[in-house]
Amino acid sequence: MTAPAPMLDPGAFDTETRGEDATPTAAATSLTVRQTARRAVPWIILAAIAVLIALGGILLTGGRAGAGIPLDAANAAPAGAKAVAQVLAAHGVDVKAVTTLNAAREAAAGHATVLVYDPEGNLPADGYRDLAGDGHTLVLVEPDFRTLQTVAPDVSAAGTPRGAVNAGCSLPAAGRADRIDPRDTPGTEDIVLPGTFRVSSDGVGERVACFADADGRASLVRTSFDGSPVYLLGSGSLLTNDGVDRLGNAALALNLLGGDRTLVWYLPSVGDRPVTGPPDIAALTPGWVTPVMLLLLVVFVAAAVWRGRRFGPLVVENLPVVVRAGETREGRARLYQRSSARLRAADALRVGTVGRLSALVGLPTSATTIEVADAVAAVTRRDRLAVRDVLLDRIPNTDRELIALSDELAELERATAAAVSPSTGPTGRMDE
Repeated sequence: MTAPAPMLDPGAFDTETRGEDATPTAAATSLTVRQTARRAVPWIILAAIAVLIALGGILLTGGRAGAGIPLDAANAAPAGAKAVAQVLAAHGVDVKAVTTLNAAREAAAGHATVLVYDPEGNLPADGYRDLAGDGHTLVLVEPDFRTLQTVAPDVSAAGTPRGAVNAGCSLPAAGRADRIDPRDTPGTEDIVLPGTFRVSSDGVGERVACFADADGRASLVRTSFDGSPVYLLGSGSLLTNDGVDRLGNAALALNLLGGDRTLVWYLPSVGDRPVTGPPDIAALTPGWVTPVMLLLLVVFVAAAVWRGRRFGPLVVENLPVVVRAGETREGRARLYQRSSARLRAADALRVGTVGRLSALVGLPTSATTIEVADAVAAVTRRDRLAVRDVLLDRIPNTDRELIALSDELAELERATAAAVSPSTGPTGRMDE
């Protein structure tokens, strides 16, 4: 048996589009289930990462991405107050939604009712003094401790309401409502925080407590501040879209906010905070930056674990290491034999043979296999189809056929070398 010619890089031949059992005219074969699954693995991993990022975003935001701004006059979500604002506008009240103190003062020129909902504490104490003038009526929704100390020092917070309560006072707005339910509603938890008040000296002066429970905790307190009437409303749920339709909540909201022709719906913003120094990075950074950075860090760590190379223990080896070409050839041949890659082995043999034949017949390296086959057939005076069959078309299906093809390639190369040599004539034809 003639030894096979040295095998070179088979990348010049397209062996992925031909199967071992295919005929010479087959152009391509369908992908197997295993190959399709391997190609889909990166996309499956990316989809899993996207799902994890979405779940992380939901967990970090508490699922409240669509809740909008609480008690906003233009918010139609459960925690918004668009329903109350639209009903008041339909009854002739000019509802003006503002987010800064200067805009609120301009909108409340003359007699007006000013609703203030400031859960973040953006409005300083001086802001309430600026609003409480010129006959304005203030409705403070869920005021915090600092606001109560400024506007009504004798009124303190008394905890969350426990259930529906009756008016129990002489205020006209409370009397028309008769009975309210100040508790929060499903979908507004942790967005609006209903509360109650306790008045240290109920009934003294202009202080009136309404909708008090058995423990004396009131949901509505009327007092005065700098000569202006002030209503302290402990529960923002009375004004929300999901809470206004319970019991007399709507009657209380409409009568409390519709006393004047103008209603200034004021939700203080960060712009109302007093400037005491240069802002730090936390004040300038949006709230979503931290969750996104955490998610990116998790994705980076996951990608590093997924794609990172795992090195084994160090191996001490004397350098330089000399590997003979024959060992490399035999090692590659064993790999081909173990995987039954006869077609790839045949193509590797053909690559080396075609390269040497093109040099023997004087063709450039850019010549195609068909051009080389035709030139070799002309030089050796052999049948063109037979030469093409050896160099290009034949597909070995068994090890015996592969060895026979290797012998024919070696014989064709020897015949071509003898044909182009000036000392000898061309060889005979190939065995049929």
